[in-house]
Amino acid sequence: MKLTAERIDNHKVVLEMEVPQVEVAKALEKAYTRLANKVNIPGFRKGKAPRNILEMRLGKQALLDEAFDILAPTAYNKALADENIEPVGRPEIEVIKLEENHPLVFKATVVAKPEIELGQYKGLKVEKAAVEVTEDQIKAQLDGLLDHNAKMVVVEDAVLANGDFAVIDFEGFIDGVPFSGGEGKGYPLQLGSASFIPGFEEQLLGAKAGEEREVSVSFPEDYHVKELAGKAAVFKVKIHDVKRKELPELDDDFAKDVSEFDTVEELKADIKNKLEQTAQEKTERDFRAAVVKQAVENSTVDIPEIMIEQRIDHMLNELDISLQNRGMNLENYMQYAKMDISALRQSYRDAALLNVKTDLMLEAVGKTEAVEVKPEDMEAEVVAMAQTYGASPEQVSKIIREQGRIGDLAASIIRKKAAQLIIDSVAAE
Repeated sequence: MKLTAERIDNHKVVLEMEVPQVEVAKALEKAYTRLANKVNIPGFRKGKAPRNILEMRLGKQALLDEAFDILAPTAYNKALADENIEPVGRPEIEVIKLEENHPLVFKATVVAKPEIELGQYKGLKVEKAAVEVTEDQIKAQLDGLLDHNAKMVVVEDAVLANGDFAVIDFEGFIDGVPFSGGEGKGYPLQLGSASFIPGFEEQLLGAKAGEEREVSVSFPEDYHVKELAGKAAVFKVKIHDVKRKELPELDDDFAKDVSEFDTVEELKADIKNKLEQTAQEKTERDFRAAVVKQAVENSTVDIPEIMIEQRIDHMLNELDISLQNRGMNLENYMQYAKMDISALRQSYRDAALLNVKTDLMLEAVGKTEAVEVKPEDMEAEVVAMAQTYGASPEQVSKIIREQGRIGDLAASIIRKKAAQLIIDSVAAE
């Protein structure tokens, strides 16, 4: 096979391949056999129709196209190997010559994975933050426990204030006419929660149980119900009860009720221990991320746009899956966030760029340091994935094999080992 390679910019390479005529002839015979076994031609058993009859039925171009599908992948992969190119995405194919009794000539325009220039990645200077748990943090946890176990009690003759719960009936009107979704009975509304239309809760301040009020508000211009957006409305509201939280006493009896401990001091000690553990884990994550990020910042690479867009696609797909697990979808999320798909993609761009550059840096370190992937590494990774997804290692391993992702798994392990190598070199300083 003849091959020429022309780099047309920092990322794109045009590969022109010429496959000898003899290979074209062999591919045409294979193409004939394939198509003959797929097509029913009256008067012939499947697979037995002569080639000229098949060509008359399907047209010669059908055989040529089938022959191209046979020849092109092998020629393309050989060209990539010869030029030491790792492609990013699918190539753009242009057929120059595809005829019987002639060599096949075609071009493939491919975006090549860029080479990264590593900077310093060993012995980096990164400080690890000290782990500290304050009394205020412990108190906040205890306050949360008290609040969670609080009782709602009716307060007689109380005047509604922020933080109180007003048990209300309400009915909304626009231009004097009730509207759909504007009515509620026995609704517990916490004043100051901003859960109702802006201005609604404020107009109930100072009210007492049994009182009726008219509340005048305007729906926001970007309200999720388009028919109500920007409309002025009047709500007739009746307050049935005023309720407030009654917090339990922080004593040993409370500690026994909410935990396995007998005293408040033991409960506080457990809270402190858990906070310290959480803080330690966060500190370690932040430290590891800071080390790897510094190594990334020390490296230089010109990343093709397609790699960034592919990573954004991947991140949005993960977001969509996460949202679906919570009963939402990407469209609902964009409405809530008040952005279209273009703005959403742009919001992920910086993170995608950092992720791509990080992967390139770690792969380069893995190559430079001759990082190896052993069978036990693969087994451990499969077990970890199985635990994450609630499946058996055998199921995960089967899926990886069926999807042809063994190479991806090995690459992921190399990146993890490279990251650990970088981090360990900091600890050794």
